[in-house]
Amino acid sequence: MEVTGSSKKMIATQAEMVETRVPLPYRDQCAHLLIPLNKCRQAELYLPWKCENERHKYEKCEYELVMERMLQMEKIREQEAEAKAKQTQKQGSPIPLIPNTANA
Repeated sequence: MEVTGSSKKMIATQAEMVETRVPLPYRDQCAHLLIPLNKCRQAELYLPWKCENERHKYEKCEYELVMERMLQMEKIREQEAEAKAKQTQKQGSPIPLIPNTANA
């Protein structure tokens, strides 16, 4: 399944996520790493020093998704700023908010 706006593909299917009871907010492109992590956590009784490799892989995947979204948002902001600059150039000089006084 392809997710729009992301370079990563969905590897885990909806059926797998439902079967392993992955919560809805966590059903993203990293869910295929969360499934074995949760299984490991349950098997090891949630001991914090266990399942470190699985947790690291999952957290790295999530970090990469966040960084990708940040870069996309930065591009959108740059495009909006360029569009706004072009619009103000077409309209001429903007009306100043503070008028010039005789003594200034």
